[in-house]
Amino acid sequence: MTDPLWYPFDQAPEPGQRREVAPGVHWLNFPLPFALDHINLWLLEDGDGWTLVDTGFSSRHTQEIWRTAFQDALGGRPIHRIIVTHYHPDHIGQAGWLARQFQAPVWMTRGEWALTTQLHAASDQEIGDNFRAFFGRHGVPGDDLDALAGRGNTFRKILPELPPQPETLAAGDAVTVNGDTWRVHIGRGHAPEHICLYRERDKVLISGDQVLPKISSNLTVRALDPEDDPVTAFTDSLRALRDAMDEDTLVLPAHGLPFHGLHARVDDLCDHHREQLDAAEDACRQQPITAHDLLPVLFKRKLDSHQLMFAMGESIAHLNCLLATGRVSRQERDGRLYFSA
Repeated sequence: MTDPLWYPFDQAPEPGQRREVAPGVHWLNFPLPFALDHINLWLLEDGDGWTLVDTGFSSRHTQEIWRTAFQDALGGRPIHRIIVTHYHPDHIGQAGWLARQFQAPVWMTRGEWALTTQLHAASDQEIGDNFRAFFGRHGVPGDDLDALAGRGNTFRKILPELPPQPETLAAGDAVTVNGDTWRVHIGRGHAPEHICLYRERDKVLISGDQVLPKISSNLTVRALDPEDDPVTAFTDSLRALRDAMDEDTLVLPAHGLPFHGLHARVDDLCDHHREQLDAAEDACRQQPITAHDLLPVLFKRKLDSHQLMFAMGESIAHLNCLLATGRVSRQERDGRLYFSA
């Protein structure tokens, strides 16, 4: 089967270097210490300096690459403004440090900043207790539950420095850069109020994690909002992006290569989650199951404790979607939640 997407660039620039992908829009690629081993950042020419979209992971290695980039990629020109698409540490990680380096304001949505500060302020005990109660009700057994609860506040550990109080962006806002208008579109599901930026004059979309070319972004239910339905939020906001933009839009994702074929990719992502929902419903039809019981249906690989946390969040997300749409029912038995169709 042929790939419906077209990739105008066959590889990323070297870390600390930039590549122009559209007039005034430059691609930076930084490493990540995860299985997903890189993140794309975007430099927008802005007068005598730059507007930066996303910042990279908070680590000494990332800062070393940035110091090289100050002269190489940035050409010695300052960053005037930092836009953070959402709260995840690979996107917001260096925002505080870069804001100090350049005395640059940070721009985010209100929803992303609220979750950032809420997660950052929680104690290890609070996080552990929340994990134990939340994932325990969804069937995670003792040893795995101890491993999850014992991780503490990993968000604060890998994001030691928050950026200053940001200026806020919202759906429909116009960000003017070098006389160009970038319109704010909001993605949901992967994050509460994820910024996507669209330049209509030449159909360029900075999509962050909302639209990726090869994988679907993690959709997770958090202990803070246990009845959330991120699957519906994600697919609805994807369709809104598709309907607002042309098929030949150049999509600049946070991971993977830039591509054309937005409509096809949105349809593929929505189809993927529809298939996951169908598989989950079939499993619930055979016998009442917990979200933990559903893991081998949705994930075919062995999961370590880090992956288990995200996988459980996604399993609960699909069950919550089925529950919200009346395709399954839920009962509590012996302190655990069981879903049946």
